[in-house]
Amino acid sequence: MPDPQTEYATRLEARLQAVERHESGHIRVGNSKLATLVAGLTLAWISLARHWVSSYWLVAPAALYIALAVWHERILRARTLAERAVVFYRQGIARIEDRWPGHGNPGDRFRDEKHVYAEDLDLFGRGSLFELLCTARTPMGEARLALWLLAALPVPAILERHAMVSELREKLDLREDLALVGEDLRASFNPEALAKWAESPRVLPSSFWRVAALALALLAVGTLAWGARTYDYLPLVIVLAVEALFRYALKSRVEAVITTTNSDAQGLALFAATLKRLERESFSSPRLRAFVDALNEGGTPASSAMAQLARIAYWIESHDSFMVRLLDIPLLITVQVGFAAEAWRGHSGRHVRSWIDAVGEMEALVSLAAYSYEHPRDRFPEFADPSAGPLFDGQQLGHPLIEQARCVPNSVRLDRDNRILMVSGSNMSGKSTYLRVAGVNAVLALAGAPIRGQSLRLSPLVLGTRLRTTDSLQESRSGFYTEILRIRQVFDLTSGELPVLFLFDELLEGTNSKDRRIGAEGLLRAFIERGAIGIVTTHDLALTEITHELGAAVSNAHLQDYVENGSMRFDYKLRPGVVARSNALELMRLVGLQV
Repeated sequence: MPDPQTEYATRLEARLQAVERHESGHIRVGNSKLATLVAGLTLAWISLARHWVSSYWLVAPAALYIALAVWHERILRARTLAERAVVFYRQGIARIEDRWPGHGNPGDRFRDEKHVYAEDLDLFGRGSLFELLCTARTPMGEARLALWLLAALPVPAILERHAMVSELREKLDLREDLALVGEDLRASFNPEALAKWAESPRVLPSSFWRVAALALALLAVGTLAWGARTYDYLPLVIVLAVEALFRYALKSRVEAVITTTNSDAQGLALFAATLKRLERESFSSPRLRAFVDALNEGGTPASSAMAQLARIAYWIESHDSFMVRLLDIPLLITVQVGFAAEAWRGHSGRHVRSWIDAVGEMEALVSLAAYSYEHPRDRFPEFADPSAGPLFDGQQLGHPLIEQARCVPNSVRLDRDNRILMVSGSNMSGKSTYLRVAGVNAVLALAGAPIRGQSLRLSPLVLGTRLRTTDSLQESRSGFYTEILRIRQVFDLTSGELPVLFLFDELLEGTNSKDRRIGAEGLLRAFIERGAIGIVTTHDLALTEITHELGAAVSNAHLQDYVENGSMRFDYKLRPGVVARSNALELMRLVGLQV
């Protein structure tokens, strides 16, 4: 596989050259249009004012100007796509170089403070895991990726996703095309509103009424032609009166059809283009081939059906225009459009949600594929037989949100013998980060993504964390009460079918040392009895003595700090045993507090 940064840089240079080429073409064609316009005006003066040449000669500059305008529009469109490709590859290089925070989609709309691990592990927000992973351009793609990060999949589905991500990882052209086509789709496409409209029951009457509407429109045209020839307009007046009654009888139902589409014509056209791009891609994975097959359900390709709906939507958007209002009675345009929308809904509406789901899942897969391509050293996890007991064995795990140059990898192994790791250490030594390393890699593994590390082998697990808790004036809750509520939420997970992986930072830090010691021992004993595994951090060395009470099920490890030349140094490396010293007093002295 080529080096991703080199490949991106090569393609970026090609797209920059394309932008320059299209800009030059834009200038040339713009000047040609201006010259054609001047020539046309000059020819008009010569023909109409001086009568030196026939006025038929004006057709030539008019036709030339129209051709240049069409050509110019294509050049501008090509330049826009090339500019988007430049952004696409620059963003990819920024992710590779760890310059991505603040430049992607933070996914704030998916934040849920009550989720059992999302806030603790920075899944959403600026500089979050979602911002790093997400390259989706559609709302359903973003929602699908967020769902994968928030809920674990069964192992067979995860392994199937590995195969799909591996295949899509190499399809850089497809990933680029989806990004370019979908750039405008996010703001102009409402998938939920479209699916709801498409699945709604029929409103307009049977097809007989549609035939009647068409017949009345043809009669109006025919009687108008008759009146123009014979000056007898009575038939036209009769037809118009019937049409007015016909339109009045269907008005409320027609409006119910066309006003509830809630679909932007441009968004539908862009969605059709996205579908068309997916339809022409060939895949080897059975699941990916199933996506393409789903786009051809009903006999008509999804892209063709959606393009047809886009044309209907253009008419719906224009039904308030002066020209449509002027011709609405003789031609029954609004009624005809309503029947066309109703017919489309009857033929293709039941497939819309599956098309939306297919594109959403494909975009989420493409996001994981882009991450895998841009981080070739990150590997897929392996899954152990759950009958052997819970397992979380990560070797040299790192945090994907920390710059590669600053990331210090550490290992962790939890199994049915060594159930809990008690990590002690002084302030700022990296205890919380160590928990997040384990948690984020668990999220990646259970979402079907590569993990950041040398290897990770785990059994099917349910993740729960308590890393951040604060008091709440609005809810009259102390920080300690908030903490034990979250711990209870994690504990409730142990009643499920899968073992729990829990991560607790500074366990029971909001109470006195005696209660903390007794409470921590009771909690950990209960988690062990429920078959859970987990990591607990503390700077209270009294908690490390729990290992004497709970035996081999709990082991101690620590993170060390050093004082060198009057400053603190941390190496962030996990070592066995209990930390030998604290740095609290030294930190106070370093900031000028004499103690």
